[in-house]
Amino acid sequence: MRHEPMVCIVDDDEAIRESLRLLLYASGLRSCAYVSADEYLADRRPPEFECMLLDIRMPGTDGLELFRILQDKHLAFPVIFITGHGDIPLAVSAIKLGAFDFLTKPFREGELIEKVRSAIEYHQAARKHLVELQDIQARYDSCTPREQDVLRLLATGSTNKGIAETLGISSRTVEIHRAHVMSKMAADSLPALVRMMSLLESEEN
Repeated sequence: MRHEPMVCIVDDDEAIRESLRLLLYASGLRSCAYVSADEYLADRRPPEFECMLLDIRMPGTDGLELFRILQDKHLAFPVIFITGHGDIPLAVSAIKLGAFDFLTKPFREGELIEKVRSAIEYHQAARKHLVELQDIQARYDSCTPREQDVLRLLATGSTNKGIAETLGISSRTVEIHRAHVMSKMAADSLPALVRMMSLLESEEN
């Protein structure tokens, strides 16, 4: 059963929390809400969500402090800050630290939903990319060290003859390793193999 994306709201203003929940509901999105950053942090099993709407100023732990805590825990979802006009410099600083976006009160309903949907799309794409990357890494790890040598050279455009000369093995042995590599990497073509290696190398760099 498919569930609509969930948005987490952390704001000490009850009126804003409820208006946000109603707006999200009217837009086909689910939500959960916390009255403070401390309440959120105290929840040992918060629901899974794909975007957080976070008030920048709250009693106790404020929004920026919560954001830093989440970053230390390897933040897994985009954060949109809710700010007053006087907090815009803080929000800009948060963007530089990795926040997705910010909204200034009073915000337009359409603008909020647009930003939330963009954040959700970003999160879903990032999650899909991570799953793909982990899958490619697992395939790469299933190759023997020699097969990995052949794979890396194949990805640079080396021919079988060139690989044989580089590794000091016969062309026939290269062909065997190449067949194993294509099978283990589940690659139906050399361009597909090159793309996989490019993804792995981009994460290493």
